Amino acid sequence: MSTNVVSVLNDLIETSNDGEKGFLKATEDTRDASLKSLFQNRAEACSKSTRELQDIVQRLGGTPETGGSVSGALHRGWVDVKSAVSGHSDHAILAECERGEDSAKKNYREALDNDLPADVRAVVERQYQGVLENHDRIRDLRDQYAAAKS
Repeated sequence: MSTNVVSVLNDLIETSNDGEKGFLKATEDTRDASLKSLFQNRAEACSKSTRELQDIVQRLGGTPETGGSVSGALHRGWVDVKSAVSGHSDHAILAECERGEDSAKKNYREALDNDLPADVRAVVERQYQGVLENHDRIRDLRDQYAAAKS
């Protein structure tokens, strides 16, 4: 079971790394000071989640993942293209962040479908709740920026 648990956690490490990189990119792209602060805070939270998961993988005797996923790199590349085309519109940046959080939600839900030890499940569930809160906050901001545009 431990090998499967390590694999599940390494997938979440990639997800958290992708989130950190995506939020850092969003920090660079926005001109809005409050969004910069939010994105920086979210990047730091993702980094903390990554470290927590890496520690568990090591404790279980596995080798923790250190990078992001290929799909995450492609997503960040798409964010770059979208930002260039849209002139770094805050609405477009928020929409892309929400898309990234949709992916994180899916990955955490799938992780929780696995047979995880109780202590590991508790960490994954707590992090999942953070992902849900991030998603909803980003979605609500995206909607506010969309309303302001029209």
